[in-house]
Amino acid sequence: IATRAMARALAEADLREALASIRVPTLLIHGDADERAPLTVAEDLHRRIPTSSLIVLPGLGHECFLEDPDRVNAEVRAFLDRHV
Repeated sequence: IATRAMARALAEADLREALASIRVPTLLIHGDADERAPLTVAEDLHRRIPTSSLIVLPGLGHECFLEDPDRVNAEVRAFLDRHV
């Protein structure tokens, strides 16, 4: 029951106005075969977060970190090398 309530609260929360206040480097990774959230969702986040970088991974879906963990890890490491 608690997990369902948490999932509902997350789905119903609209925090888009807060995105512009993010001031830390932010990595967005999106699979271009994502059927749950189209690329326009990632592009909108990228536009709204001033410090963001968007990486689009070809052929991967919504859980790209499970589909190709080596590629996702490489992107995260490269991002951290640039920002840490």
